[in-house]
Amino acid sequence: MPHKDLREHLEALEKFGKLRRIKKEVDKDWEIAAVCRELFYRFKPEDRPALLFENVKGFNIPVAAGTSAASPDIYRLGMSSFSMKGTIQRKWIRALDHLIAPEIVNNGPCKENITKEENVDLGKLPVPIWTSDYDPGPYITSACVITKDPLTKINNVGTYRLMIQTKNRTGMHLGLAQDAARHIEWYENRGQATPVAVAIGTDPVINYVSCTRSPEHIDEFALAGALRGAPLQLVRCETIPLEVPATAEIILEGEIPLKTREHEGPFGEFTGYMSPHGMRRVFKINCITFRSNPIFHTFISQMPPSESSCMRKIGNEAIILHHLRKILDMPVTGINIKESSGGEAICVLGIKKQFPGQAKQLLHGFWSMKVAVAKILIIVDDDIDVCDDFEVERALSFRMQPEKDVHIERDERAIVYDPSLAPANADQHDPSRSIGSRMAIDATKKFQFPEASLPPREHLKRVRSKWEDYGI
Repeated sequence: MPHKDLREHLEALEKFGKLRRIKKEVDKDWEIAAVCRELFYRFKPEDRPALLFENVKGFNIPVAAGTSAASPDIYRLGMSSFSMKGTIQRKWIRALDHLIAPEIVNNGPCKENITKEENVDLGKLPVPIWTSDYDPGPYITSACVITKDPLTKINNVGTYRLMIQTKNRTGMHLGLAQDAARHIEWYENRGQATPVAVAIGTDPVINYVSCTRSPEHIDEFALAGALRGAPLQLVRCETIPLEVPATAEIILEGEIPLKTREHEGPFGEFTGYMSPHGMRRVFKINCITFRSNPIFHTFISQMPPSESSCMRKIGNEAIILHHLRKILDMPVTGINIKESSGGEAICVLGIKKQFPGQAKQLLHGFWSMKVAVAKILIIVDDDIDVCDDFEVERALSFRMQPEKDVHIERDERAIVYDPSLAPANADQHDPSRSIGSRMAIDATKKFQFPEASLPPREHLKRVRSKWEDYGI
């Protein structure tokens, strides 16, 4: 059964031993970030728990971190698939083809408390500072930013960083190619402010959709419903013509003022580097609705590995597989977007090659996608485990020739947070950051290869069957 809200998800995490409650008082301005980073240093990837800071200095609101994807197991729990390893990609691919429309309800827990206009105060929320000494202030990292296509009425949900500026204003940094940017541009061309809502602390499936680059024709609330296996319940906002998740902990309602820019940044991004500051759009909040005794939810980002790199990796792998297998009918056998690359920059694809030149077809099909991932793409045969670095590196070593099998494309859409694109003082929206290059390596066999230098399989099988007899 899908989790109806963050609270039910926390119960599931605790049941499976994946939640640690921190009762010690912590400072949100330095300590939460340091504890979260130490979590990633001290635990193996598969063992990392989520954290609930129950005693935040100066606040009576707990902070939940890592609850969406501190580990792949936590991601599976969020998808109600903890006991079914290997099913997440299939679940994503099925959901993309079988959307479940959301349903509008008259009321929901997120309406238990309503604060408007002059009573709005973001300072009452325990928003952490993530890169102390470098971030200019607290950042909301888990904002599910909700807009609606003004023409098609399709719901869009994306995660963009929100820098707290005043009690009712934040900076909002989103890329020029984001769907929300397109919606804002439509309103600005007509001299209007853009209605925007932000959900914080939702059913984890909404977070997964928000952090994944699904095709723009898909209603992302319907995609969340398909992943849940049940319609997502939405309630209408108090002050703007949008609908939001009914069971969210906190909802911010407001608008992007017409052609307004204020200073925002820098911020410690998923690349592991500080991203530049600059003039960004502003989110003006005119209403906050929230549950009684709310939980403030946040993503652990910054240096990979992180929660955000894990989420980005898993969701984008599924989106890419769906496109290559179901849209392009390519015989792709596996995908691994490296978490060390922030879940974006390096991708390994496996292919059951049917004819010469098919690997090159695959790389062009991959690069045709809207998602600007994989500036480095490695294609291997289906006998190589794409998740085994040793096997992939062996294929790179002995199944390709650099002069023939390395393909470089210039003037491609870039990962805008990539610090290798421009000097650190170049604005995030500087044109030099939008265009870069990509490299693909065809590490597949091009002709008949010698036999592998291993003992015969039947010999290995016999040894394995009586391994205990060897006393090793």
